[in-house]
Amino acid sequence: MTDDAPTAETDGEGLTDADQRTAVRERYSRIAAESSSTESSCCEGTDSCGDASADESRRLGYSDADLDAVDGDANLGLGCGNPTAIAGLETGDTVLDLGSGGGFDCFLAAREVGETGRVVGVDMTPEMVETARENVEANDASNVEFRLGEIEHLPVADASVDVILSNCVVNLSPDKPQVFREAYRVLRPGGRLAISDVVLTAELPDGVRTDPTSVAACVGGAASIPALDAMLTDAGFADVSIEPKSDSDEFIREWDDERDLSDYVVAARIEAEKPASRQRPSRGDAAE
Repeated sequence: MTDDAPTAETDGEGLTDADQRTAVRERYSRIAAESSSTESSCCEGTDSCGDASADESRRLGYSDADLDAVDGDANLGLGCGNPTAIAGLETGDTVLDLGSGGGFDCFLAAREVGETGRVVGVDMTPEMVETARENVEANDASNVEFRLGEIEHLPVADASVDVILSNCVVNLSPDKPQVFREAYRVLRPGGRLAISDVVLTAELPDGVRTDPTSVAACVGGAASIPALDAMLTDAGFADVSIEPKSDSDEFIREWDDERDLSDYVVAARIEAEKPASRQRPSRGDAAE
């Protein structure tokens, strides 16, 4: 971390929380609809879109084995990293994915935790949840389920989760401190966060923070490393680590045709732990 990094919050200043959530929901509803519609797909019966999505996923850190392991419309080419690669999942873990989208990271996590583990995805977009549930059948994933809900108000029981994943979603929230408080609540003592997200490295150009499209596209709502560190610490987390990915400019600069967004944001690995108590509940208990 650098002492002179920007610390101002950029949670869509000038936008109400409701406006921000509406912009995000509309964008991802559209993406979910397009993923399941041949007519609206840019592929139109070809493999070009699938190839492009696979190439993008490789740049985010997914292996060919990861891409081959998941069927259906789970991989929508979204995200800014591979949180399952940093999570250190173990057999029997209960895993929660914040903003699970089509479920790609959930299905990868399900491979790691095995039949005795469980994976729960939460997304606020009904169309995404519907798509993800269809993908459960496509992947015959009996240990994966998806719930409709906001990451600021998780439909998950207290102290019922071993590991929380998230892929470029926390930046979309208008209330990030509440997201981390909720994450802390649902984690078991000794549980941990493994998040891929974008962080702010320089002040955004005028108008970007308040542009609903920019906020919904994982830019306008990005927070600085010091701000995120403070949020996690205030929520009760320990061993906070936020490590920028030096090569993320390769894909971030393609997010906008008018400006190089890698001048302002960078993808990062965000990790933290909920301090362990003397007696930790056994792994794999259901997230009610």
